[in-house]
Amino acid sequence: MNIIGLSLIEQNEIFKMLAIILWLGNVQFEEGDDGNTRISDTGVTDFIAYLMETQSASVEKVLTTRVMETQRGGRRGSVYDVPLNPAQASSGRDALAKAIYNNLFEWIVSRVNVSMKPRTQHTQVIGVLDIYGFEIFQDNSFEQLCINYVNEKLQQIFIELTLKAEQEEYVREQIKWTPIKYFNNKIVCDLIEERRPPGIFAALNDATVTAHADPTAADNSFIQRSAALSSNPHFESRGSQFLVKHYAGDVMYNVSGMTDKNKDALIKDLLDLIGGSGNKFLNGLFPDRPDPNSKKRPPTAGDKIKASAGALVENLMRAQPSYIRTIKPNENRSATEYDNKAILHQIKYLGLQENIRVRRAGFAYRNTFEKMIERFYLLSPATSYAGDYIWQGDSRSGCEKILKDTGIAKEEWQMGLTKAFIKNPETLFALETMRDRYWHNMAARIQRAWRNYWRYKNECATRIQRFWKNNKEGLAYAEIRDYGHTILAGRKERRRFSLLSYRRFMGDYLDVGKAKSPLGEIIRDACGLGNETVLFSSRSQLLVSKLGRSSKPSPRYLVLTDKAVNIVVTSNKDGKNVTSLERKINLSVIRGVALTNLRDDWMAIQGPICEEGDPVISCVFKTEFITYLMQATQGQVKIEIGPTIGYNKKKDKAAMIKAVRDETVLKDDVYKSHAIHVPSGEPPNSTSRPPAKRKAGVVRPITKGKLLRKGGPSTDRQKPAPKPVPKPTPAAKPLPGQSNPTPAKKYTPNPSTSTASSSAPPPPPPPQRGPVPPPPPAKPMYKAKYAFQGQEGELTLQKDELVELVQKDDNGWWLVKRGNEEGWAPYNYLELVPAAAAPAPPPPPARRAVPAAPQAGASSSSSKPLPLRKTFGSNGDDDDDSGPNLNKPTPKPPITGPKPGGLGAPKIGNKPPVPSAPRPPVGGSKPAVGSVRPQAAPPGQMDLASMLAKRAQQLN
Repeated sequence: MNIIGLSLIEQNEIFKMLAIILWLGNVQFEEGDDGNTRISDTGVTDFIAYLMETQSASVEKVLTTRVMETQRGGRRGSVYDVPLNPAQASSGRDALAKAIYNNLFEWIVSRVNVSMKPRTQHTQVIGVLDIYGFEIFQDNSFEQLCINYVNEKLQQIFIELTLKAEQEEYVREQIKWTPIKYFNNKIVCDLIEERRPPGIFAALNDATVTAHADPTAADNSFIQRSAALSSNPHFESRGSQFLVKHYAGDVMYNVSGMTDKNKDALIKDLLDLIGGSGNKFLNGLFPDRPDPNSKKRPPTAGDKIKASAGALVENLMRAQPSYIRTIKPNENRSATEYDNKAILHQIKYLGLQENIRVRRAGFAYRNTFEKMIERFYLLSPATSYAGDYIWQGDSRSGCEKILKDTGIAKEEWQMGLTKAFIKNPETLFALETMRDRYWHNMAARIQRAWRNYWRYKNECATRIQRFWKNNKEGLAYAEIRDYGHTILAGRKERRRFSLLSYRRFMGDYLDVGKAKSPLGEIIRDACGLGNETVLFSSRSQLLVSKLGRSSKPSPRYLVLTDKAVNIVVTSNKDGKNVTSLERKINLSVIRGVALTNLRDDWMAIQGPICEEGDPVISCVFKTEFITYLMQATQGQVKIEIGPTIGYNKKKDKAAMIKAVRDETVLKDDVYKSHAIHVPSGEPPNSTSRPPAKRKAGVVRPITKGKLLRKGGPSTDRQKPAPKPVPKPTPAAKPLPGQSNPTPAKKYTPNPSTSTASSSAPPPPPPPQRGPVPPPPPAKPMYKAKYAFQGQEGELTLQKDELVELVQKDDNGWWLVKRGNEEGWAPYNYLELVPAAAAPAPPPPPARRAVPAAPQAGASSSSSKPLPLRKTFGSNGDDDDDSGPNLNKPTPKPPITGPKPGGLGAPKIGNKPPVPSAPRPPVGGSKPAVGSVRPQAAPPGQMDLASMLAKRAQQLN
């Protein structure tokens, strides 16, 4: 009780009511010497009065006596206290206990419903009704009659909603089928509940009214009254019993005690006792007490059952019930027994046999054309395109087209007047399966396209990354090379090798810094570099002075780090090659580098003044060495370029090497006796060659993914593949029963900026000039004096907008046209534009102008191009606006109802009122769907003579 939200006070009151019910069962009556009833133990009534918060004497009086009132000519008479016999007193006691219990139960149910009520708004409710089963016992009384009556009412609803309503719908929709006979149990319901002629409940009520202290006399009165029901074929009177032939079988009812159970023993005195109670909770359980001044007979138990069944039927008729029929396999509640006879009997009386026959002969599913199209329009290519509804016909033809295109046999479905009927559930399941497969296929296509897009994107990114990785280092090396050219500043002749386009300043040619090669590791260990960064390493030659002989070049390894210049030598000691550091010059002490102005490779590193002197080195990558040296020293080293190289041979001995141009030297340069013989090189102002054009490789197109086409450049250049002609996209339409969507604005190219493409054929030669035809009559043009917001079938106007008049009508609405759009507009919103004076005739043109590109809106019509339009449009001319236009968008149909507002819209500023008369249909007949203009002939069958005349007029 705490869970459903009952407070402690309410819980105590519930327990108090249960105590009253239990203590009422302890009240015993006995007959006194005078024949009247008295209570055996008044202590029980005293405690009941305490619980009900009333007087003990009132409880004792209500249980043993009854207040009667006489009337005289419609006026109140005397009031008498009539004592009750023990049977009547027991009946009143039981009625009071039942009433308190029933109302308490309903109160608890209402509180449970309040606690389970949803906190948000809802539009639909699902209810579950669990009813009593049909009861047939050895002794059947009033309770079984009420239960079986309710079952009869529910069976009647089942018949009305399944059998009768279905057959009536087939007749209403003009469906071809075979009617099925079934048993309608309305005759049984009328037997029980009718008033005229009186039924069983009416006879019981009449017998109850005449009942007195002896219930047997009331039962006999009912037997006499029920004899009049023998004319009903479903009723038989058999003495103290009667037989009713229900839909579930024949039931024999005993009359004994039936009238006593039917009458309402909760008399007015008991209700007055409850009303006088001080317990507010008890008073709240009886909110609907009868009017004390009312002379109507209180309702009996039969009346209450009938009213309750009627309310239940009314509630079910407002809903859409679905039935679950349960069948008992046997009467022994055994899980292994299967009583064929009993099961067949239940199938028969539940109406399942007739229902199956009707379902087999009828149709399992039906729905309106609009709902069918809304659900399954995707299954036909004639009704859908790219998920949009494109059917041009009505809903019935569209629904029929869908069922035909899905391949369903004709005998499996029929078209009614407003609904489509499908015979077997398997057919509906097949349609649902095809619809699900369509969405799955669309989802798979979207996923496949999305994956292919990502594959394409990733492949493009991979190619870009690969290209960048292959070239970013080269770009950095090229930048260093350009810096080296700047250092030389056009003062030294260049070797051709250093000017190649693919020449890059790689720096560490011996892999000393990365130590990826054995030689690089040996040199690194010999130098003892540690954490120093290697900027440059290369093979070179050092000019070595020997005693008594001239200097001679000797091989060395030249290593430049961020701290020093290392000269490494490999010598042979004890038959082994030993690599060692010969000399190390810190960058901080290097004063400059001296070079010649010719193309030789010699340079002198001018270091500190010492006994060893300055090293003179020949290195092929001298420019690169100087570049990295300048970067490491931040440009502090001086670069001297001249005809000679000056250096310190010893501590105090300066020497000079002269460069001599000698064309007899075939390769590189030759050192001899302080002279460098070298051939002529490239001019000093030479720059690096532009990047060489790479050899054209095989184009590798991105072909990953099923939606991407294989290919690359076409190898067959003689026969190029023809371009596919795109199909016109059908225009989307709203689904039946939905409002028209706002049409999307399409791009229309400006004729002044549109030019003929290079592939367009040359214009035809100008035709021979003939007699000038008379000018066509001027079209009446009107200007909008005010802005007008049109509705469906009307044309929206802006102020000072020009429109062409098509048709006038006497009711105040005119049909006007603006371009390809037509609609109705109020006449008093329009003003005639006076015709301009005819201009002077222009001089004859030398040739015809190239026709402008057609407007985008002209090709966006939802209908297919007509043959006549194609034939006359082949010469490149557009139809005149005054003639019939086959490809123009169909305007909205006019609304023939009166304008909202009755007497016209109110005036806005100085605007005149909009005409209140209904807009007439064009031509006096019902306009075609999607058009407001009358069509003299079907599309494609126009007035041929008028079109030919206009064509001839345009050609002249």
